[in-house]
Amino acid sequence: MHTKVTATPAALELIAEIVAEHGPVLFHQSGGCCDGSSPMCYPRAGFIVGDRDVLLGHIGDAPFYIGASQFEAWKHTDLIIDVVPGRGGMFSLDNGREKRFLTRSTICAVQG
Repeated sequence: MHTKVTATPAALELIAEIVAEHGPVLFHQSGGCCDGSSPMCYPRAGFIVGDRDVLLGHIGDAPFYIGASQFEAWKHTDLIIDVVPGRGGMFSLDNGREKRFLTRSTICAVQG
């Protein structure tokens, strides 16, 4: 199966830093407003994945989920998780590090 999400070396480095501090993590991209428009990083044991969330793949060892409605809008898109200067989402583990995760994208081939 083709993975729909990858991570840059900078993102993998930040994930490793967060995992060293907090233990296993997962990502969720809801596509909502405010914090939900960025990939959010949570402790794996502290986040309940919804019945309609879609697993896109893994970045590092971290599962990456997306809300069903956002997946429907982005189903022909491959996500690339990167890191840029700034503050992470209020509840995301990248918050307070002066760098945050950012979703970039490319359109993938559509097979009929």
